Formats: sequence, C-alpha cells, structure tokens
Amino acid sequence: MKFSITHLLPASIVAACATLAAPSANAQAFDAVRLYAAAPDKDGGVAGAALLAVTDYQGSDERRTLALPVLDYQWANGWFAGTTNGVGYNFSANMGMQYGLRLTADLGRKQSRSSALRGMGDVDAKVEFGGFFNYALTPAVSLTSSLRYGAAQNGKGLVVDLGGAYATQIAAQWRLSAGAGVSLANAEYMQSFFGVTAAQAAASGYRTYKPTAGARNGQVSLAVTYLRSPRLSVTARITADTLLGDAADSQLVKKKTGINGVLAAAYAF
Repeated sequence: MKFSITHLLPASIVAACATLAAPSANAQAFDAVRLYAAAPDKDGGVAGAALLAVTDYQGSDERRTLALPVLDYQWANGWFAGTTNGVGYNFSANMGMQYGLRLTADLGRKQSRSSALRGMGDVDAKVEFGGFFNYALTPAVSLTSSLRYGAAQNGKGLVVDLGGAYATQIAAQWRLSAGAGVSLANAEYMQSFFGVTAAQAAASGYRTYKPTAGARNGQVSLAVTYLRSPRLSVTARITADTLLGDAADSQLVKKKTGINGVLAAAYAF
C-alpha cells in the first residue's frame, strides 16, 4: 500500500482535525491516534488551540465552553506524545497502516460539574493503558480503532472506540471531512459513569441502577478546514453524539443526544 491515511491532507489539516476529536468534557478524548508527519521517517508536530462548545457531561442538558491548548509531536523512530494522542509508540513504518501501544488519561467526572450529579460523588481521573490500529482503505477513507483500560472508580474500566472518516478537497484551500464512530464499554466503566449504587441512591435521590457492558455511544461529525498556508489551518467541526443501550437508560442522562461544536487553529512544524 503506497498511499497514506493523510494523503489528501497536508500535515496542518490532519493536526487541526485531531483537536476536533477530543472534547474531553464528553469523554471522547483519545478516541483514536492521529499522526501528522508527512512521512514515517520524519519528525513532525502541531501546536494550536481549540474552542469547544460541549455539554457538561455525557447525557447532560447543560452546556459549557472550553478553550484548550493543543500540542502534539511525532518522532521518526515511532514515538509520539501530546494532548490529543497521549504518549505511545507506532510500530508501523507503513503510512497506510498504523498500530501500537500508548498511555492516555481519563479525566473522570466531578459531581460539582452539574446539579444533576449532586450526591453521586466524583469519579477520579485515571491513567489508561491501551493500543490502537488504523487502516487506510483508500486515500480518502480511513478506519480507526482504539482500546483503553484503566478508567472508572476501580481502575478496571475498558473502552473500545471504532471509527471511520472520509476527507476530500472541495476547493484550492478548503477541505471537507466526515466521520462516524461507536464506543463500547465494560460493566465497570458503565457503572462508574452511568450507574447508581445504594450509597449514591441514598445521597442523590436516584434509584439504584446497574448498567451492563455494551455500546456506550455513537457519533457522526462534519468538519470544514481552511488552509491559510500549507502549515496553518483553521477547522470548524460539529458532532452529534448519542448515548446507546444501558448508558442511555441511566437516570443521570437528561438528554440522550448532544450537539458539540469545535473551532480549532493549528500550525504544523
């Protein structure tokens, strides 16, 4: 396979799109690894900032706005580190197929984030260990997958993210991309973020609830990117995220589908 997952997009475009996939307020951070270097034998990085309009937590009907920095770097020897990919190693020199291991972080959830979480207590932030696999079907279509273990109150939460993306040039300086994905979670993760224990029921007024493992959420997105130069880009993206299965049936969920927006500027170096 001679083409790259990023064949149609300069490094700055891919970098900007990476920031759009990580609205940490909605547990989508680190859903996939996106590497930016133009070739596997070259170092490369991206710096920028993103403005996010998101819900307070997955399932909330309240919203907040966040401004987050973006800094990621990829070394020619396979190592990478940054705010959107975590810290890891890509074992593949094939730009059409990437796979490896990495460390990420689940930021947890504070009960002070919303009145709907009062009495539920905090879900502490945790370090996650996992792996990833990306594959380019064509120069315009790519598939991503990621496994992360270590979230939830007991540190045994497991999340699997599966996604696909399409990117194309629509004008000399404009790019259009669309994506879809689904996230699966084990029972430990679902209990920490969507379940209600007996102690939490007594403190919050919710009834006890014990969700099982399964699909957590699905999402679709659409993004437009403007290339100010080969290195500087601005991207606007809108994502519809819908909770599924036992997650959607949780009493903590006030709105099953949330619409999230991101405006990001990125400079590739």
